[in-house]
Amino acid sequence: MKILVTGGVRSGKSFQAESLLLAEFKVTYIAPGPTAEEEYDRDWASRIQTHQARRPSHWETVETRDLATAIAESEGAVIIDCLGTWVTALLDELDVWDSVQEDWETEVLERVDEALEAWRDSEATLIAVTNEVGMGVVPPHRSGRLFRDLLGTVNQKFAAECDEVHLVVAGRTLVL
Repeated sequence: MKILVTGGVRSGKSFQAESLLLAEFKVTYIAPGPTAEEEYDRDWASRIQTHQARRPSHWETVETRDLATAIAESEGAVIIDCLGTWVTALLDELDVWDSVQEDWETEVLERVDEALEAWRDSEATLIAVTNEVGMGVVPPHRSGRLFRDLLGTVNQKFAAECDEVHLVVAGRTLVL
């Protein structure tokens, strides 16, 4: 089973995704965004701690931006939380935010395709969490538009490879 869980910020999407795997004996939790140590933001560190405290202690956490390898090497069910932080990390790594270079998109899409190949090849239960970016206004800054457009593309590609897509709004889940 492959499921994409999407929704707005603080909608309850991570809780929904985690609840789908509570009965699983072996779970690998892939956290592909910045770690608390990398991000010198107390709010971000607090979010990470909240997520860690909520997870069962027997779940293994893997913090990496190499999503393809993490999926391929994981044992048991897999949860990725979240594709939005992964896209942010990729854009950070390639220094895209203020750059005017055009070649970054090829590198990012190659990494997306590698992750999708690992996703398709896996026989494990896979759940990916992502932010829904298609319901808002056009961001006024280039960086916001880059992120929104790229994550929208990533979301569509992952959704096409899923058995189900769950939309979480105000803690309520709709299976699309």
